[in-house]
Amino acid sequence: MSFTLYHHGSSVCAAKVRFAMEEKGLEWDGVYIDILKGEQFEPDYLKLNPKGVVPTLVHDDTVVPDSTVIIEYLDQISPENSVHPTDPWERAQARYWTKAVDEDLHPACGAVTFVCSHRHTVLKNLGEEGVKKFLASTPTMSVTSNWKDLKDGYTRYGFDAPGASEKVKLYDSYLAKMETALSGGDDWLVGNKFSIADIAMTPYVNRLAMMSMRGMWENGRKPNVEQWFARIEARPNFKKCLIDWVPEDLTKDLRENGAMSWPEVARILEIEI
Repeated sequence: MSFTLYHHGSSVCAAKVRFAMEEKGLEWDGVYIDILKGEQFEPDYLKLNPKGVVPTLVHDDTVVPDSTVIIEYLDQISPENSVHPTDPWERAQARYWTKAVDEDLHPACGAVTFVCSHRHTVLKNLGEEGVKKFLASTPTMSVTSNWKDLKDGYTRYGFDAPGASEKVKLYDSYLAKMETALSGGDDWLVGNKFSIADIAMTPYVNRLAMMSMRGMWENGRKPNVEQWFARIEARPNFKKCLIDWVPEDLTKDLRENGAMSWPEVARILEIEI
């Protein structure tokens, strides 16, 4: 089987697929799409993924977009080392996590990332005219049905964009859900076994960590999440799938822009710093 993954270091969804493929032991070739330069809007790529997002998997001649669908597809064609639980109830529980990520957490992550960091990166790298072209190229139906307008607002107005504070609170609510799910002493989110539920949540918690926002769970605020993330960071595939693919300059931007934005995030969440 031949796998080609179109991906980017900044994409939480691409990180999720990289993590799952490594955990399954699948080899793949990569095509790096720089989503902060707008390469996802090039005509050839839009033929593969009309939403203009990453990742997209090409398996031989079959094109599979959407990270959750990709991972389910991979477990169907390569059921050995499945990342989905085999017990029907545990599988259902894991799907609740992946469904919540797709419906709620991913749009919130896009909002928080642009508000706290990416807006500064694209403004710095593209300039005003470049940003206009970048925003205008976004398909109307992308991360959400109105992502084009939302991204425009988040990029131009930051925390002053309509709904930005609510997205920060929504993001935080998923850390609270994790804290509750882990409160029985389990190491992992479903059935006390590492699964797609943990893989799905990892890039979103890591995004906060990379943006200097560990204060959302550290210092006793969410100790179960803190311990869970320490276990995640200790996994052999974590660094090469979620850290090493992020370019050094982008890692610096996420860290520094996030640190600059952290006081406002803390204020919204009423965290003392």
